[in-house]
Amino acid sequence: MEKRVFKDSIYSTISGVTKAFSDAHRLEIIDLLANGDKTVEQIATQTAISVANASRHLQVLKAGRLVRARRDGNFIFYTLSGPKAYAAWKALRDFALEQEPAVQATLQQYRQGTGVPSGRSLRKPGGGVLYLDVRPADEYAAGHLPEALSIPVDELAGRLGELPRDKTIIAYCRGPFCTYADEAVQLLHANGFKAVRLEESYLDIILDHN
Repeated sequence: MEKRVFKDSIYSTISGVTKAFSDAHRLEIIDLLANGDKTVEQIATQTAISVANASRHLQVLKAGRLVRARRDGNFIFYTLSGPKAYAAWKALRDFALEQEPAVQATLQQYRQGTGVPSGRSLRKPGGGVLYLDVRPADEYAAGHLPEALSIPVDELAGRLGELPRDKTIIAYCRGPFCTYADEAVQLLHANGFKAVRLEESYLDIILDHN
């Protein structure tokens, strides 16, 4: 094989993989699947797109080797192809957070609008801190921070009695672009709790500490 043919083939193949990252809905699907397996119907509902569009995006992601499918009875579940798929998305996300002013401005504007303070450093649970996972229960079951308490955000208002008032509650969800933790902290503040949101997802913390 000639050198030019070799290089053209390599870079062309890699550019095919990057196609999977070139759509906003596909990026959100990757972020969603990092938190656990989902059916195409669940993906469509949680990303506010049609089932047909979700299916098309998933096919592109499969072609890019970023997701895979498995059958369970009558359902087909989609999941990320492995830790490197999430690491690739995290690298892109973090690059945008650091280098793209529009991303920084939008995130800052949203945070200021919610009035929710955030924390970026992981502190050990116990003592004066409680980690609260406000994602859906199936995502908590798929993986979570050690000793974190699971209360999905849509159940939080009815379960405030389970939370200690003498600790700082650190709410987390799917990462910096997830709004569940913001909603949780707003509710906690309104009911007299001391609370902040953690910017990172549990997967971010695992990657950063390995």
